[in-house]
Amino acid sequence: MKFLKLTLAAICAVLIASTAMAMEMKPGEGVTLKPARATWNTGFFQEALARRGLEELGYEVKKPKDLTNPIAYNAIVMGDIDYWCNGNFPLHNPQLPKNFDKKATILSPIIKAGGMQGYLVSKKEVEKFGIKSLDDFKRPEVVKAFDQNGDGKADLTACPAGWGCEKVISSHMKMYNLSDYIKPSKAAYEAGMASALGAYKSGKPVFFYTWTPNWTVYKLKPGKDVMWINVPAEGDETGEVSGIEGAVSDPLRPGFVVYDIAVVANKKFLAANPAAATFLENFTLPLADVSEQNTRMNEGEKSDKDIAKHVDEWITKNQDTWNGWLDAARKAVQ
Repeated sequence: MKFLKLTLAAICAVLIASTAMAMEMKPGEGVTLKPARATWNTGFFQEALARRGLEELGYEVKKPKDLTNPIAYNAIVMGDIDYWCNGNFPLHNPQLPKNFDKKATILSPIIKAGGMQGYLVSKKEVEKFGIKSLDDFKRPEVVKAFDQNGDGKADLTACPAGWGCEKVISSHMKMYNLSDYIKPSKAAYEAGMASALGAYKSGKPVFFYTWTPNWTVYKLKPGKDVMWINVPAEGDETGEVSGIEGAVSDPLRPGFVVYDIAVVANKKFLAANPAAATFLENFTLPLADVSEQNTRMNEGEKSDKDIAKHVDEWITKNQDTWNGWLDAARKAVQ
């Protein structure tokens, strides 16, 4: 009996030691990685999280280069950059170089349908007036409710001149004959949304364009505070999307291309580094978490030190998930 107890104790000790050793494995030790990140700061969080995970696996990860989309994709194909976490597809498909598929690949989405764009309306008014699409803004009672300055048009917090979304919104106004009913504000977006948020808090209707991830959908939550509305069916080439939280219909016609947010990586890099490849393939984030972090940046926490703190806090809150990604990455080289 004594011998059996000693044997069991020895087995347990070996298992504990093996588990601890597995958790400390550094399969990336001695390897330096070259990441890039987007030029827009709402994409910095996922890059910082991925970098932290790869560093925990033993890789030395250089400070990411801030690159525009086409330059990033070309750099990945050339091997000058190993990966970046800011691919938006199918939105970025036209920006990929011709030989992309031979040298690079798009991994599973970090955020499936995370790149949402469209029009949001305060939920109270959606329910009061039965608003389903932009066409409802042709109704006199709806225009009156959203007319903030008495000019006879509903006020839309839109995009500044020169933004890609500004061109799409302008095309919607013409395509659906809405120019006599809706007036898009092309002032600075941050100031416009701050004004819309203040109006909502004081009980007034709001009508605005936004995209995700973004602080706006953390402050004004779809389904609770606001609702995504449709564009009319005729003339819409962007199609429908299903399963959107806080939409007035399912499927929804948002009027903009909905895209996945994904890691893009060089194929040789992935083949030579199975631990990094496995980590990046498994890496996913809830859209709400990114929007929350974007809100903190919008409120002033936007330095690299601040973002590193956000990463620490996210890992603490999601420790089991985080450990699962690291464990899978380590097993990929065993």
